[in-house]
Amino acid sequence: MTDRWFDDFAVGQVFTSPGITVSESQILDFAMVYDPQPFHIDAEAARRSIFGGLIASGFQTLALGFRCVLQMQLFAKSSMGSPGIDEVRWPRPVRPGDTLHTVLEVLEVRPSRSKPDRGIVVTLARTLNQKDEEVLTFKGMHLLARRPPAS
Repeated sequence: MTDRWFDDFAVGQVFTSPGITVSESQILDFAMVYDPQPFHIDAEAARRSIFGGLIASGFQTLALGFRCVLQMQLFAKSSMGSPGIDEVRWPRPVRPGDTLHTVLEVLEVRPSRSKPDRGIVVTLARTLNQKDEEVLTFKGMHLLARRPPAS
C-alpha cells in the first residue's frame, strides 16, 4: 500500500492488511499487565471456562487489529490522530497461534468545514482469523491531512 492523503479516499474502497500471528506468550504478557482475568492468564482455569482454553484479551485484539490497519501504511503520511472509535465488537475470541488480518472499508469521507487542510475518513475495520472468522469489528475515525498544494 502507499501513503494516501485525505483526498485519495473514496467511499467503498477496501484495503486488506498482511497477517500477524499471536503467540501464547504475547497473550499472557499482555493480560498480566492489562487484563489479568483467569481465562487470559491461566491455561488450566481457561480450559474450565466457557472458552475452553486460553484466549487473548479483547483489548489486545483491538490493539492487534489496529496494528494491522497501521501496517497497511495508508495513513503514515497524512494522519493527524483520531477523534475516536465506535461500535467495538468481539464476536469470537483470539487464541494462541491465530493469524489475524484486517479488512478496512471506507464508509464516509468528510472534509472539515472549519479547517480546510484536513478531513475525517470513517472506516469499518473487520479483523479476521486464519479461518476468515471475524474476531473484531469497529468503526474508526481517521483525521487526515489533505494533499498539500504543489510547490
